[in-house]
Amino acid sequence: MATIESIQKAYIDYVLTEGHQPKSVYVFAKKNKMSEEEFYRFFGSFDAIEQHLWTNFGVRTIAEIRTQEVWNQYSAREKALSFFYSFFELLKSSRSFVVYSVRKQPKSFATPMTFTGLKDVFESFCNDLITEGLESNELSERKFFSNRYKDALWVQLVFILNFWINDSSAGFEKTDEAIEKGINVTFDLFQRSPIDNLLDYGRFLVRHGRVKESMGFGSN
Repeated sequence: MATIESIQKAYIDYVLTEGHQPKSVYVFAKKNKMSEEEFYRFFGSFDAIEQHLWTNFGVRTIAEIRTQEVWNQYSAREKALSFFYSFFELLKSSRSFVVYSVRKQPKSFATPMTFTGLKDVFESFCNDLITEGLESNELSERKFFSNRYKDALWVQLVFILNFWINDSSAGFEKTDEAIEKGINVTFDLFQRSPIDNLLDYGRFLVRHGRVKESMGFGSN
């Protein structure tokens, strides 16, 4: 009897052997001794299989890192680093499929359908850690920008994913370095900086522009 896992396994084996998706569900089902009805009970298309696989990579990563004894003691930055390191560690066991799946995606600024489930899971995770960071003052609350922090982290994930599939260093040590530098730079931008102090001072001067008159400046 077909299951989600058996269909996924058969699909991965097929695309890695043939280099492309099956010509039809009928051919795929017949090859794997199942009916089309059994296939459609779990997936509406081959693309849906890949979407489910990517979403599950994210779900499994989050479930794993949240079991760490020190998880609740982590800062938002440390939680983000933990996700990235664990996510790419998980991908290692499916690297051939990941490389195949990423490289066949259309080049576009829009998120491919294959990754929409992963993006939803990842952004939900990021929203939680960003909220924690704002409440603890680890991150700076910026009007119009704070709600875009999760987008910056998604861009980092996409960038490092593409970096990883082209990384030929031993143990993918260059990817580990890219994660560390990328996340640290991103969170440095999320935190309060001299620019924030300058902007606050500018807003203060705008709100209290008449103070100079009361101090005798600017009078004729």
